Amino acid sequence: MSESVTELQNILSPVLKPFGWMYGGVMRVRETFFRRGLMRSWEPPVPTVSVGNIGWGGTGKTPVADWLLGWAERRGLQSVLLTRGYGARPVSLPYYVQPGAMAEEAGDEPLMLARSNEKAHIMVDPNRIRAGKAAMIRFNPDFIILDDGFQHMAVKRHCNLVLLKPEDLMEGWNRVIPAGSWREPESALARADAFMVKIGPLGFEALMPFIERHLSQFFKPVFSFQIMPTGVRRLLGGEAARDFDKGQYLLVSGVGDPDQVKHTATGYFGYPPLQHVVFKDHHPYSKKDALEISTRARQAGCQAVLCTPKDAVKLGPLCSEEFWTLDLQLEFGPSTLGETGNFESWWNRRFEIISARKKDSVRA
Repeated sequence: MSESVTELQNILSPVLKPFGWMYGGVMRVRETFFRRGLMRSWEPPVPTVSVGNIGWGGTGKTPVADWLLGWAERRGLQSVLLTRGYGARPVSLPYYVQPGAMAEEAGDEPLMLARSNEKAHIMVDPNRIRAGKAAMIRFNPDFIILDDGFQHMAVKRHCNLVLLKPEDLMEGWNRVIPAGSWREPESALARADAFMVKIGPLGFEALMPFIERHLSQFFKPVFSFQIMPTGVRRLLGGEAARDFDKGQYLLVSGVGDPDQVKHTATGYFGYPPLQHVVFKDHHPYSKKDALEISTRARQAGCQAVLCTPKDAVKLGPLCSEEFWTLDLQLEFGPSTLGETGNFESWWNRRFEIISARKKDSVRA
């Protein structure tokens, strides 16, 4: 959420809170209808996990989904990811995203996931029941991931991973649309099987009083993770490098949390970008945008233009030699389960339990 929107919400908080209570009430009724079977739903015949959030923007859903797809490949599991594909304009639905697809058809995040997980099957369709059933017939997967699926209860899941921003646990707690960014009231968090917060070890330690105050009532583990750069890669040709050898760079981002992108780049290189060009989340880059970015970089004396992997899938066909992207890696940090309670160990056990239950239900 942009700072201007947040400031406006703070100013209008006394007026907006009643509308937030009403919206939260509607969402509670909707949840009840799904739970009682009064609204149409479908349960996949294989273990299914939702990667979602309570609010919007900047929680790290795509990197976590990417990690899960890689985990499935390492285990020899056929995986499918069902996504709405925000901003996608597919020629037909459901749309199977191939690594060579156009970003305009597939959407930026689905295409990025398809390119980094070529053995996975990425399906774009707002109707995820239709996409899920088609995927079962076509791919016979062992494992399904619901992207941004916490509120999408039409597809039943066997595990809910709920991602939170640090501010969700502080000043943003239980501030429901339009008074804040939350899509549901705090009672919805009872559906979570685990919480994940995108924050470093020191930040996680400082956040513990808020975690205990707000999340202890749900008796679910809380894990931390970071998205860490490992190098840079040229968009044309894929040349890899450690960094820009102290050279100046212009940063471009069209993501939900541009400040976090700038913070990450500054921390990695040890100095900030000379300029930061910010576009709205999921911006559909044009050739004109790429030319203007390139011109602006040259005029500022920057030897490189740096963008996020999400932006790279759209800028790639349009850009010139000076465009680079960050190579990123997800790293898990401390959790409320103690030093030995890392997310991967917890997830391995959780998946085994879900798989055993599914096999028992089939035999029954």
